Amino acid sequence: MNTRVKRLVLPLGGAIAASAVLGTSLVTTSTASAAPVRSSEYLAKTPAQAYSVAQFWLDSNAAALKAAKEYKYEYYVGSSEKLQVKGGPSADGKPGVTNPTGAGKVTATKVKNVNLPRTVGKVFWVDSKGNKWWASGSAIHSKYGNLVVTAAHNVFDGKNVFDKWVFVPGYYKGKAPWGIYVGKQAFTHYDFTVFEDYDKDYAFVTVYNGFQLLPKQEVSKEEYDKWTGDKWVESKEITRKEYRQILDKYGPLAPVWRERIKGEEAVGPNYPGAEKSQIEVTEQQWKDAPFPRGRKAPNGSKVLPPKITHLTKAQYEQLLKDKAAGKVLGKLTRDRRGNYLLIQYFVVQWVKPTKNVKYYLDHFYIGKVKDVGPLAKNVGAQGFAWNQKRGTTVFAFGYPAAPHPNGSTGFTGLTPKWSYGKTYTAVNPKLKAEESIGLKSAMTKGADGGPLIWQYSSTKRVGYVNGVISWFGDADNNGRIDFIASPYFDGETKAIYDAAAKTWSGSIVGKNGEVLK
Repeated sequence: MNTRVKRLVLPLGGAIAASAVLGTSLVTTSTASAAPVRSSEYLAKTPAQAYSVAQFWLDSNAAALKAAKEYKYEYYVGSSEKLQVKGGPSADGKPGVTNPTGAGKVTATKVKNVNLPRTVGKVFWVDSKGNKWWASGSAIHSKYGNLVVTAAHNVFDGKNVFDKWVFVPGYYKGKAPWGIYVGKQAFTHYDFTVFEDYDKDYAFVTVYNGFQLLPKQEVSKEEYDKWTGDKWVESKEITRKEYRQILDKYGPLAPVWRERIKGEEAVGPNYPGAEKSQIEVTEQQWKDAPFPRGRKAPNGSKVLPPKITHLTKAQYEQLLKDKAAGKVLGKLTRDRRGNYLLIQYFVVQWVKPTKNVKYYLDHFYIGKVKDVGPLAKNVGAQGFAWNQKRGTTVFAFGYPAAPHPNGSTGFTGLTPKWSYGKTYTAVNPKLKAEESIGLKSAMTKGADGGPLIWQYSSTKRVGYVNGVISWFGDADNNGRIDFIASPYFDGETKAIYDAAAKTWSGSIVGKNGEVLK
């Protein structure tokens, strides 16, 4: 049954309405139904969103990456569902290829030891319930070197796009040797996003340039305020003496504060162990206060002289706003030379020493990032093939991890594995998969989304992607996976690939190392 006929079950008007709900961008086929082929959704629309996604996965030494599990979904063939050796997918046009990035035309090499492609890695995401999952994917050729191919079920859950989607090529034990690439926009077949038809279970995802987080940089408060990228404040405890010294030096601009657990208690100057402190008052209150007398001036006595702090114009203007809001008690003025000044007035206050007050100094940090360039620049990119014959010899690569249906184990998901052989027709009615191509393999879930590569050159580590692992099967019903299956890549796949392959994603990093908005 041809998938282009399947779409006729939804009236044209219904198709348009559903597309509007999904927010899709559409390309139509040349069939009479003019049914839509392509749908696209943004994953992280802005650089700031992309940076937030990357931080989620990389924080705390990539704890989230390590905590993610291989994606769980129903996939294997039961006893009543048999493999089909006749019929199957058919080309809807002439066969064609797009060459791998920078490799030219590739010819398969016959070698006993297979060099794994650097393009293959893991895709990670978070579902609507907050669960962290991963599966497999690969870099594939595009105009801007920014494209990943994987299974559509690794991007969409029904009609909803997954959250915090990233690609990590060469992933190994929580490490990202070639960086982390945040998904920007996903291109899929309309039949999958609307009908969950696994004959169209493939997705092409544009990703932002990769980047590395540079060591944090401590800066002044003024530099911190001007920085438009990622920034934060870390407060460190200091002694009361240090607190007073910094406060005396910088006045209200001092990056210090205190935490009163029970509060300081005001006492008289003759209280045993009393410490001399001071509190800020208005200019008029200071003028009304008495002059200090003796070594132990009473509470409320003037502190002489008033404190004068030189300001920048920006600081002066900010403090004018703060004074208008009632946050500043001092006097803001300019001297004869045009210098900006803050004059503060204090009176004596003796306090009882207490351990219930802690003092802190604020440290201001900015976070810079380094752009490491497009995905293909760092790991290369596979070519693309469509309308190829069933029965061609291919390699399949992925990160299998799950146990077999009978509970037996054999994979860890820590490193990529591969299978090799000729494709044939496979079906799975539960997934509406009637035109899939199968390949003998013992790989289990976790490998889904990994590429089927035709004409793979072990020397160049590239070939032509003409399928992705979509589902898994147990042909003899013995409780062990013995084949994998992929959608057939035809002219409609090519149309979706073309749309994705010419779409720009760009960098998240500005010229000064700041995260763009």
